[in-house]
Amino acid sequence: MKLSTKGRHAVTAMMELALQHKKGPVTLADISAQQAISISYLEQLFARLRQHGLVTGMRGPGGGYCLARPASEITIASILATVDDVTRREEQPHTQGEAPAGAQMWLRLSNRIYDYLNSITLEEAVESASDDAQTSLFGSSFRQTAA
Repeated sequence: MKLSTKGRHAVTAMMELALQHKKGPVTLADISAQQAISISYLEQLFARLRQHGLVTGMRGPGGGYCLARPASEITIASILATVDDVTRREEQPHTQGEAPAGAQMWLRLSNRIYDYLNSITLEEAVESASDDAQTSLFGSSFRQTAA
């Protein structure tokens, strides 16, 4: 399983929507400014996210994008699957010599990664990122005090 730049940007943009969901619709310009992703690239990603029912768009003044479902119901794997070929694959029975020696092992590993990403909700990813930021802030202020 490969995590592409496109997939990482899609997850990052969705995290930004989840962070700002209480403020109303978020424009692609706002996401672009916060995450340093080009607006044209975001337009392509959001077209796919909208097609798959993960976001809704609102036109006009005060418009932008919102999550189509609560962040607790959207998994990281579902976001990745909208922009990349990220799925859980069934192991194929085969006779000896048909598949390379490690093929089944790589397939099982890929499925475990998918299962892991499918177990993390967007809400959990946002909370984890917030916890990391607070830890980082605490750590740097602690070092300054201790010095």
